[in-house]
Parts: sequence; structure tokens; C-alpha cells
Amino acid sequence: MYLSFCSMGMMAQTRHQSEADSLDVIDLNEVSVISTRAKVTTPVAHTNVSKEQIADLNTGKDLPYLLSTTPSVTMSSDAGNGIGYTTLRVRGSDPSRINITANGIPLNDAESGQVFWVNMPDFASSAENVQIQRGVGTSTNGAGAFGATVNIQTAKPGTVPSIGIDASGGSYGANKETLRFATGMLADHWALQGRLSHIGSDGYIDRASTRLNSYFLQGAYYGDNTVVKFITFNGKEQTYHAWNYTSKYEQSLYGRTYNSCGEYYDADGNRRYYDNQTDNYHQQNYQLLWNQIFTPQLNMNLSLHYTKGQGYYEQYQASASWAQFGLSTDANLYDDLVDQQKMDNDFWGFVTSLNYDNRQNLQATVGGGWNRYVGDNFGRIVWSEPGVVTTAPTPNAFTPEFEYYRNRARKNDFNIYAKATYELFRGFSAFADLQYRYVRLKMQNPTVGYGYNVDNACVVDKNYHFFNPKAGVSYAITPNHKVYASYAIGHKEPVRNNFMQQVANPDNAAAQAKAERLGDLEVGYKYQSQRFTAGANFYWMHYKDQLVLTGELNAIGEALTKNLEKSYRLGIEVEAAWKPTDWFRWDVNATWSHNRVKGISVTLDDGTTESLGSQPLAFSPDVILNNLFTFSYKGWKLGLQTQYISKQYLTNTGIKHLRGWDASGNATTETLMLGENFSTNVELAYQFCLQSLGIKNASVGCTLYNILSTKFDNNGWAAPAYTKENGQVVAYNPNYAAYGALRDCWAVGFAPQAPFHFMAHLSLNF
Repeated sequence: MYLSFCSMGMMAQTRHQSEADSLDVIDLNEVSVISTRAKVTTPVAHTNVSKEQIADLNTGKDLPYLLSTTPSVTMSSDAGNGIGYTTLRVRGSDPSRINITANGIPLNDAESGQVFWVNMPDFASSAENVQIQRGVGTSTNGAGAFGATVNIQTAKPGTVPSIGIDASGGSYGANKETLRFATGMLADHWALQGRLSHIGSDGYIDRASTRLNSYFLQGAYYGDNTVVKFITFNGKEQTYHAWNYTSKYEQSLYGRTYNSCGEYYDADGNRRYYDNQTDNYHQQNYQLLWNQIFTPQLNMNLSLHYTKGQGYYEQYQASASWAQFGLSTDANLYDDLVDQQKMDNDFWGFVTSLNYDNRQNLQATVGGGWNRYVGDNFGRIVWSEPGVVTTAPTPNAFTPEFEYYRNRARKNDFNIYAKATYELFRGFSAFADLQYRYVRLKMQNPTVGYGYNVDNACVVDKNYHFFNPKAGVSYAITPNHKVYASYAIGHKEPVRNNFMQQVANPDNAAAQAKAERLGDLEVGYKYQSQRFTAGANFYWMHYKDQLVLTGELNAIGEALTKNLEKSYRLGIEVEAAWKPTDWFRWDVNATWSHNRVKGISVTLDDGTTESLGSQPLAFSPDVILNNLFTFSYKGWKLGLQTQYISKQYLTNTGIKHLRGWDASGNATTETLMLGENFSTNVELAYQFCLQSLGIKNASVGCTLYNILSTKFDNNGWAAPAYTKENGQVVAYNPNYAAYGALRDCWAVGFAPQAPFHFMAHLSLNF
């Protein structure tokens, strides 16, 4: 029951089916998303994932896992089993460059640019469908789309009453319980629908536990030409830190599941782990949607939204600098403490669009939105080592909840766009899309440390004006053959981490955060017949000042990026689906790509700079392959899914190895690569009904993950130093001389993924 790739359904739509999408029969529920979605004739690479496909996969793992078998997608999991902190990358672009919306409303965090799926647990259970646009895509709302767009439409309330129960349980204490309900249509106009969910896991990695609770509730009013919906959903999470990852040396000592987060030593020298080394967050979302059809040719939507987020992460700081936390004026004092870094933020705004279709040869949309973000970041000391003799810079330093830093960020994001598709002659359509986006960003000081922002001045005050044009053509040569081509330009502002590095290194020109620019060429071909579909998409994404993953992490496990002046991603994506009989289907997709930075340079240990020329981009595999066999017979379904991802560099230097040293001082050779991984999953399920018990339909099954127990890592970090020997640049572990770190310890980390594990699941619908 793995994701059946959408090439068949997507390519099967001929011009006549396109006409069936015209506004005389359009579902009012979809008016809020059609303005930002790619249609059949839109010349961009996109994949549609249906509600049924999502349900087949939705046994507890996060949404990135559910989308991980679509073209050009890779994902990561801190806990190693897909529950908790997970990330989604598309064509090598990191999560902060992927625009994500729900009902056309932006979900990306305004400061980091990311969507933290752990704050939206089990949101897949409330999704009607998902569209992924690769590359710049069409104009959308919220964060600039740089690598991809993920557009989620939430579930429809339904016309008949229903109750559903989903339950899953499996390896590493993983479990998921979901209660769904819908009232159906009440008094011909009203409907109520909702969900209550819990997800838990102990994690494959030591102590990488996850406890997630959420709900989704919507009420709707349906008129003849009007739909008004109020939607609210929330997520409350607690996860134990697992973002340090682990070096190969540490794995050799303590095993693949070793987790150094929360580690400290007691007075007797025994290794201990802090129980409350956790991330805690509560996110509450509200959406008010008004969809209106004026005529068969004209409709509009207006959506208001508000999101409240509050949370903190708590960590034990062993041998911390007390001066950094405001506990002492003695710069040489290091001792243990526990701190909390907190967030309290508000995000609100509106999006709107006016959509026109003359039902002959012209479709056009004018839309846009305005969003406002206000966020406070502040840190507090909740415990410090007692009995330490020190002089504190403030008399309140040892009082509970001593606040050692606070800063506020404010962001305004406004965009307006106009897009149109015009059929010049039968089967041949031209597409144009123009967007203007304005961003105003102010930060008091993104640096974490005592003594900042004492005057409440803003050290970051930026205005960005972006013009993002897009144009293309598509031609249905015959009902079976279609070609398309497009070129688009996108821009993206830096995120909080970039400004944090800038403020910390004011004299380093390379650390100054710049907006990035992308030019994206897409050329594709699709073939469709009754039993076989296939397609290929060529892309060339060339960048100016791309903010590329460096391989380094900050203190809370967030991946850091850095502007690189010139870089590109060149690749081809292919998809095919074959269904020779009613009981067998074969789906496959693959991406071959060439991802390079031009003119990369590194700073050597003697302070000089060395150019390395053109090198591979970090976290950008050259090959991604997904293969799926599906067998269906009288309610039984068997899926065999295989994924291959080639090697990935952890830095942008093209250097594959790190020099370390063992306990005897002998040089060792360590890897600076994520190795290739080849994993196979099996899904077995049986669908049935028990009308006598009031069960409309039911499904019971079991998913077997990584059945061959392949040992692989799907994420990592690297922070080597560089020197030059015999005319060659060499990477080495800089922590050996300073701290005695052996081999790759403290210089490289990996995120090991679980070997064979399983999840059994049951779904009942009444």
C-alpha cells in the first residue's frame, strides 16, 4: 500500500478531462487551493497524491515519509524510525526552501523558513490531497518557493455521517491512535468534521522518545454558490533531543543507537543522562475560509488565518561558560547548568484570489496575501551548580527563571500575483505568471547570549523586493502525447540562522546574509495509454547566492546554510506506471542529477584561502530510485517498495575523507560522506466490510520496513578543519589537539536509521 505514483492519473487527463475541471462543476471545497495549484496544462513538474494514497501509507510516520517515494525527494529522521523530528528535501533543496501551504495558507515558520512536522502530528489524517511542485512552480503564498512547493488541501466534511478509528502499533514502542468523525450534512447546509490523535514512540536512537497529541476540527456552511469554513487544528509535542547524531568512532564504542544529548558525569565520574533533555511545543492554528462562485466563469476565495506558537527546549549544559549565561563575570569559570530557550510567537494574515475561466480557452487568476509575524526568543536558567563561588553581573542571577537573553523578531510578508493559461489553438497552451513579493524583516538580535539587546535596538532591519516571473507552453500533440517547457525566476530571503552567523561574524564578508535568486528551466514529456503511462522531466536550476547547506549544525541541531555565489542543479526525472492486469501494477520513478557549486573555497589552518574550483553540492545525491510492485486480489493488497539513494557529500568541498587520530596518535581515515542506501519495505493489507456490525469498511495489515536490515544513515553533519599537504587540501579533525577527540569524534555526525522494524495497523469506518 505504498504510494502509487501519480503519473497514470495525472497523464490520463486529456483535454476533455481538463474541460471537466471547468468551474461549472468545480467542487467548492477546492476553490481555496486552485489558485496556487498546477493544472493539467501548467508546464511545471508536479505530482498529485490522493487521499486514498495517503491513507494507505498513514500508519504513524510523519508526512515527509509519506511523500518520500515521490520523484527527487529525500527525507531524514532524527529518531531513526520516521516519528518525531523529520525533514523533507526536494532536488537537494533543504526544508527552508520548500514552500508549504494548507488550503493556500502558509505554514512555514517565518524565522527559520521551515515546517516542523512534529508540531503538526497526524496532519496527514486530515489531508484530502497533496500536490508537490518541483522547482519554482507556480506563484503561491508565504515563504518563497525555491526548491519545491507542497500544497495541502484539508479533508472535506462529507455528506453522510461517519465515525472512524485508526490504530497502529509496532517496533520501538511506536503507536498511533486516531478517532475520526463527521456529522454529514445537517439541515442541507451545515457540516461538522474532526479528528483526535495521539502518536508515541521510544525511537530507534537511545531515548529519542516522541509524545504527540493533536486535533483537527472544522465546521462548514454550504450554500448554492457559497462555502464558509472555520478550521482549527493544533499539535502538542514533547520529544527527547536526538540532534547531536553520532560519529563512527562513538558508534564503534557504544553502538549505532548511541545518543550523546543530555549526557553528563556525576560527582563519582559515572555517565548520566538528563531526564528532561526535551523539546516542548504547542502550536494552535485557526483558518476562516470563504469560497464564492459568482458565475460559472468567476469565483473567488478569501482566507483569514492565525497561528499561536509557544514552547521551549531544555538542556543540560555540562561545563558551560557561566559568563555567556550571565551567571558570572569570570570568563574562566565553567560549570554545569540547565537552561531553557523559549519561543512565543504569533502569525496572522490573509490570502485571497479571484479565478476566471471562460470555459473555452482562457483561465486566469489574480491573487495575493499579507502576513505578519511577531516572535519573542528568550532564554532562562532553571538550574545551576550550587556552591560555586562567583560574582554575578546581576543580583538576580541565581533566582529561579533568570532570563539571560531576549530578542524580538517582526516580519511582514506581502505578495500579489497574476497568472493565466491561454489555449492558442487546440491542444497548445501558453502560460504566464507574474508575482511581486515584499518582505520587511526586523530582529533585535538573533544571537543567543547574555548582554545582547540591552537597548532593544534592531541589529537586523531589512527590506526585500522580489519580482518572480514565470512563463511556459504545453502542447497535447495527441491524446496520448504531451510536451511542455517553462522558465521561472524565484527569490528567497535569508533566515534567522543566516543573520545569527552574520551578527556573530560582522567582519567576515562571507558570513553576510544575502537574498538568493534562482532561474529554473523545466522541459518535459508525458505519454498516456489505458495500461501504460510514462514521463520525463529535464530541469536546470541555476542560482546566484544560493544559501547552501554547509554540513554544520548550530547548538540546537539546526542545519546551517551559507551563500555561495554560483551554483546549479541539473537533472532528469522519469516516471512510469504499467498495469497489464487488474491485479498487478508496477510504478517506478528515478532522478539522475548533477549538482555543483562553482568556485568554492576554504580557509586553511594558516589563515589563507584556497580555491577548490567546482565541487558537488552537499546533501544532493546523484541518483534517487523508487520502485513499487502492487498486487491486489479480492480485498488483499501486497506492496513491495524499494528505494535507492546514492552517496551524498556532507560538505561542499568535494573532500570524501577526514583525517583523524587514534589513541596512540596514529592517523586514521574517516568518511565525510553519507553512504548509499538501499532499503525495501513490504506492505500486506486486507480490506473487508461487516455490515451486520455497522462497519462500512475495514482494513487490517502490517508494514515491514527495511526487511533486509540495511544499515544506513539518511542525515549527518560535518565541521572539519583544512590544511594543505603536498599541494592537496586535506580535511582533518580539529578537536584532536585541543580536546583529545579521537578519529572523527566531535567533527562528524551521522543519523543511523532503524534496521528491520514493523507497524501493524487497523482501520474501522462506521
